[in-house]
Amino acid sequence: MHAATTTTNSARSAHAHVAGKDDATMHPQKKLMAALNLVAGPAVLLSYVLSANAWPSEALGRLWGDVPVAVRPYYTSWMFVAATGYFLFTYFLFFRVDADRVRVAGRWGFGLFNLLYLLILVPSATWMPLTLVHIDAPSRLTWMLIVAGLWTTGLASLALIASIARLQPREPAVARKAALVGSVLFAGQTFLLDSCVWPAFFHV
Repeated sequence: MHAATTTTNSARSAHAHVAGKDDATMHPQKKLMAALNLVAGPAVLLSYVLSANAWPSEALGRLWGDVPVAVRPYYTSWMFVAATGYFLFTYFLFFRVDADRVRVAGRWGFGLFNLLYLLILVPSATWMPLTLVHIDAPSRLTWMLIVAGLWTTGLASLALIASIARLQPREPAVARKAALVGSVLFAGQTFLLDSCVWPAFFHV
């Protein structure tokens, strides 16, 4: 019984260390990741809600541009797939990666992931408001900002795939593979659909 208890406590201590905690103190980079997800993440959703309330339904309908009606349900469904992918790699990075030991391609530390989250989330929060402004008053500047934001998010998503693939140490293997799959699913939305497909069909 004592041996089992000791083993359990050791396992909990190891898990806490990997999650970036030592004596109840979270690793600074893990704190930053938590802040990014708790602030910038909801900011993306809030930008959608506020935009939906501020603009008429006719303008919201024009957000699709000329994306074929038959394709739109698949596009919308993939958003949920991408969200699942986001949770998979976020869980892995936050709970299963040791922020002190991790290296990407033998060079970069855990802070690289926070930079990628920033490049993914901040432009995502500007897409709908900027696009609705562009619908109301089209200009080359707003369109350039929209496309630049989409490509920033899309390229950061591809960099996230590469970073997880080149991450050392490579354990735990199962969680890492799930995170890698999740990052690919997420990039399917942000890079393929949002950066490549949508701009090609959007015309004001």
